[in-house]
Amino acid sequence: MVKPMSFYENRILPHIIDRACSMGQVMKLRSQVVPRARGRVLEVGMGSAINLPFYNADNVELVYGLEPSEGMRRKAQPNLARSPVKVEWLDLPGEKIPLENESVDTVLLTFTLCTIPDWHTALEQMKRVLKPGGDLLFIEHGESPHDSIRKWQNRITPGWKKVAGGCHLNRNITDLIRNAGFEIQELENLYIPKAPKIAGYIFKGRAIKPS
Repeated sequence: MVKPMSFYENRILPHIIDRACSMGQVMKLRSQVVPRARGRVLEVGMGSAINLPFYNADNVELVYGLEPSEGMRRKAQPNLARSPVKVEWLDLPGEKIPLENESVDTVLLTFTLCTIPDWHTALEQMKRVLKPGGDLLFIEHGESPHDSIRKWQNRITPGWKKVAGGCHLNRNITDLIRNAGFEIQELENLYIPKAPKIAGYIFKGRAIKPS
């Protein structure tokens, strides 16, 4: 049973997350990855549909927007109204994807894996619905390779996730993706310029579901 969202989670947090996830450098990263989506796309944690302007509408048949937050779906309405891309909402968490096996060509993850409680089940679900050879495109923040920063990520995460929608600062995104059985084909790591390093270490790339 899905736990009802609090007033903070439904009314306040969506505005905070949307603001944090739409900074200039973050939008630049989105613009480098989202246009590569093709066919039937599952966007996990679609949020306020902030990625919609970056989709190549000529290459996308349909976007399934998985987003359990009513507040986020409400905030997405202006972006939906401006976009030629067809979107079908799925109002369930990442661990419960109501799609058929091997029914999507692309899975898109942008700043989502940090928040999913049962990340392994969620990634297994993504792999289940992705066609063999299909792409998992991702931009995520997570565990820094530098000891001094990683130490603070580990210290801060327990309190941080309580006010940031379950966001973990210290997940190693490539390990999570590989452990779920995906094969990483492309990977770039960087710190977002001018962002706090504890929250700004980026994993950007493409993985595939083995055929």
